[in-house]
Amino acid sequence: QFNFGEILMTQVIHSIEYCLGCISNTASYLRLWALSLAHAQLSDVLWAMLMRVGLRVDTTYGVLLLLPVMALFAVLTIFILLIMEGLSAFLHAIRLHWVEFQNKFYVGAGTKFVPFSFSLLSSKFNNDDSMA
Repeated sequence: QFNFGEILMTQVIHSIEYCLGCISNTASYLRLWALSLAHAQLSDVLWAMLMRVGLRVDTTYGVLLLLPVMALFAVLTIFILLIMEGLSAFLHAIRLHWVEFQNKFYVGAGTKFVPFSFSLLSSKFNNDDSMA
């Protein structure tokens, strides 16, 4: 029996869920963009706190000071910016792909998941043959 009110309500609910999903996905990917902005700001702070201080000294003492400052800058750049920030962005991107991208394919229709099994498949065919 065709019930227009029920179909209309179902479509309205699906439309609202779709719009909320789009907004949620956009916000999540904007979070990834914010991580890249934080990475750029951290790089600027690291440059201002270390290298600018070492480059301002003009004496021979400044040259001797610049070598350990450059080494410290290189170590902090590799450990903080490349490893920690890269790992953070990578994990966030993987989570986004899993959560936001997978919801495009999964629909919880109330059917219990049964993993594929050849033994269940052969018993299903045997039951179908006995009925015919």
